[in-house]
Amino acid sequence: MSEKASYSINKEEALKEACRECDIKSLINLANSDGGLLSDDIRATAWPLLLGCHDQDTQPVVDQRWTDLPVHSDEEQVQKDVDRAFVYYPSNETQSSLENNRVALLNIIVKVLRLNPMLHYFQGYHDIAQVFLLVLGEEAAFSAVSRMSLLRIRDYMLSSLSPATKHLQLIPAILRCADAELADHLSSTPPYFALSAVLTLYAHDVQKYSDIARLYDFILAHEPVYAIYLFAALIISRRPELIEIAAEDHDMLLFTLSKLPQPLDLQTLIDKCLAMVKDYPPECLPGQAWRNISSYSVLKTSRENLREQSLVEGRALFNKHSQQLAREEMTAKVVKHMRKNRRPIILSGATLLVGILSYYLRRNGTDRILWSALWRIAEVFGNR
Repeated sequence: MSEKASYSINKEEALKEACRECDIKSLINLANSDGGLLSDDIRATAWPLLLGCHDQDTQPVVDQRWTDLPVHSDEEQVQKDVDRAFVYYPSNETQSSLENNRVALLNIIVKVLRLNPMLHYFQGYHDIAQVFLLVLGEEAAFSAVSRMSLLRIRDYMLSSLSPATKHLQLIPAILRCADAELADHLSSTPPYFALSAVLTLYAHDVQKYSDIARLYDFILAHEPVYAIYLFAALIISRRPELIEIAAEDHDMLLFTLSKLPQPLDLQTLIDKCLAMVKDYPPECLPGQAWRNISSYSVLKTSRENLREQSLVEGRALFNKHSQQLAREEMTAKVVKHMRKNRRPIILSGATLLVGILSYYLRRNGTDRILWSALWRIAEVFGNR
């Protein structure tokens, strides 16, 4: 027996034992190692454990069938995306099997959305859901996708992609720590090239089923911020290619960075990701990138006890984050309006201030002395 075959047999036994004992620590270590969780048979047991799935997760939150709940506003887009699902895998699927998978995928997504109507569907969400369907089957996939939605990717299901763009800003900060020269080279290229991969946890961009399944072994074993570090590891793995492109050639850099390299050396990327999280934890990243992440974000609320969190907690955090986002958006609108109408607002404010001061000074008999000086100050501010 070859050394590789012997390793696989021993690892398979270790995985089965960890699943039987619900030994999360051992499962994480095994998911990090070469080959990940090895097979879908093992994943069918291990993934729910890594996600912290509970029996109550499958129970509706209302006393009626989910099919009787109000239609979610995003269901039309869901249908369009599901019609385009299963492009790369599974291969050699019959038309009947393909249609059955699409029906099951639609049911999973619509059920999650109807039971959680505050969530906003995003294009690519179906890519994540289809991976769980293929590995776990429809019923278990619903529980897994529910926990993913509320506890791991809920930032991407808010009314705005603003939180997602803040996630992306961590990438330059990670690069600054791990490879300052490469960070300088890419400093004029905003990290929006990573949006598709990060938003869909790579499911939209990875075309090989064995790769995405193995990648999800790793992603599910860790908190959500690891997926961000993983993209930074991808960038560093392409260092020679990127350095050859002129820093001023933004279009070429964006094109190169937005396409994942083929084939993917997953184990090398995973090892690099683990090392960077250890050496440069998010709390220690330079600049304001981590501070700008909301305290209600999955990146921060998952730092501890992720698997013990309930869907109820996830919904509460979503609502708090949503309210915070609404306040930020309102503040931004007010600031934009004030900047646009800066002179009239300043003149009005200055006039009001002068009026109040004038009344006060008149009462004290000193208005004639200071009136001229105050009016000059108001004119100066109004001309800015």
